[in-house]
Amino acid sequence: MPERAAVTCLVLWAPALDRAGLRGLMSAEERARYEQFSEPSDRARFASARALVRTAMGRATGVAPDLVPFDRRCWYCGGPHGKPRVPGATTRFSLSHSGGLVVLALAEGAEPGIDVERISARQVGRLAPRVLSAGELRDLEAVPPGERSAAYHTYWTRKEAILKAVGRGLSSSLRGISVSGPDAPAELTEWKADFAPPDIAMSDLRPGPGYAAALAVETRGPVDLVERHLVDPLDVP
Repeated sequence: MPERAAVTCLVLWAPALDRAGLRGLMSAEERARYEQFSEPSDRARFASARALVRTAMGRATGVAPDLVPFDRRCWYCGGPHGKPRVPGATTRFSLSHSGGLVVLALAEGAEPGIDVERISARQVGRLAPRVLSAGELRDLEAVPPGERSAAYHTYWTRKEAILKAVGRGLSSSLRGISVSGPDAPAELTEWKADFAPPDIAMSDLRPGPGYAAALAVETRGPVDLVERHLVDPLDVP
């Protein structure tokens, strides 16, 4: 069987900023959502995220960033809560943010899913049994206490990236998906979700100290991954 062509995936990291130049790219609906945030940090993450995805998808489609259309219809039920996409574009994207970081994955002809989380010990003991399979939970409990929070967030970001790639978000149980342990390369190892298992290529990312992040791409072939850290959300290459 011939080898499948590699999927090119570009991952762009940007700081969470809030300024007029970023807000000026928002649609009226996005501006209304922005105004609903009371915390400056939430506003900064939202402003940077919208500017980053609009600038990147504007480059990919040849449309001015402030005019890029987004469709959120669900692939499965047609409701207005699906994974965002730009109608007619061959470039697919996934967006995530946490703390002071925003990250965007762009892939040609394949669906990416990306997740970043700031590592925190808060609520790990309560959340782990709800997120991890029985085997993963046993493995996590064997991790030294000082490393457990980072290990948990590695599991979490890998699973969330997979569900975002297939467009299901958290509607499916995270406990029904198993991934490799934090010391092993990212890989989907077991699938017990309520829909057919996808073909997934995975990779951990390099967000910087204090964060965990993972990428999943729905493809049977390899992924050519490029990560770039931008100084500004508008500096899309």
